[in-house]
Amino acid sequence: MLDKIHYFILRALRNMRQWPFLCSASILTMAIALAIVATFFLIVVNVEQLASRWSREIHVIAYLQKPPATQNLAALTKKLKSFPEVEAVNYVSPAAAMQRFKKHLGADASLLEGVSPRLLPASFELGLYPAYRNQQGIVRVIEQLEKILDVDDLRYGQKWLKRFNDFVHMLRFIGIVLGGFLLFAALFIVSNTIKLTLYARRDELEIMALVGATMRFIKIPFMLEGAIQGLLGGLLALAFLALSFVFVISRSLSSFWLTPTDFNLLFLTLNQQVILVAAGVILGVLGSLSSLRRFVRI
Repeated sequence: MLDKIHYFILRALRNMRQWPFLCSASILTMAIALAIVATFFLIVVNVEQLASRWSREIHVIAYLQKPPATQNLAALTKKLKSFPEVEAVNYVSPAAAMQRFKKHLGADASLLEGVSPRLLPASFELGLYPAYRNQQGIVRVIEQLEKILDVDDLRYGQKWLKRFNDFVHMLRFIGIVLGGFLLFAALFIVSNTIKLTLYARRDELEIMALVGATMRFIKIPFMLEGAIQGLLGGLLALAFLALSFVFVISRSLSSFWLTPTDFNLLFLTLNQQVILVAAGVILGVLGSLSSLRRFVRI
């Protein structure tokens, strides 16, 4: 058994040495295809994580036509907290809004000297539970707010977040289409590489079949050759992905002006790295089988 395994490995390596250019082309094609697909996957995962982070910061802000009476403030706050969608309620008085405005201006806060806080509206800031941080949840909250408050304006970031999520979905679709095309191209090149090897060795294969070699004995070295090429392509793709993550993806997303400073980018988990390399092996074996089905009777 060990002698057979040793023979199959040596034969596969010999085939690869005899066609170094085609073998290298197959490995590089698989590496590029797998790396691009994995890069799109990483970008989508991190952008979705960023969108999820932003969704936690969604607040419904109700600007009031006039500040509520002091004696009614506690009752209003309690009523707003009773909404099933609302997690937290914060009342911002005109004076508090002015302090925020000055803090935002920083060194230019002196521009507001003499300006009355009454120019700014009072508001209620409502934080929502995670299950209601969506368009439906926000609409329900707004409908209830308009019934109990004299609302002058309502602000929330869900519309912008929805556009961003649509962009993520488009990015995922492009990744699937492009990845499928690249994987098909890699499969085609691997298949044709093995096919050329079979053409060059067709006389030898016929002799092996005549002297009693089984189809399995003939096919295994070529399948092993495709698996080795896929393994090398997967490892090369993983190395390329790690470099692009450190020098391109992490820097691009970290410099994105809407990315929080404490945002941690995600790389492939150990299981996902194993899946990436295994995908290369499977791609190589499928490419070999595609050629063997045509030139070696199963």
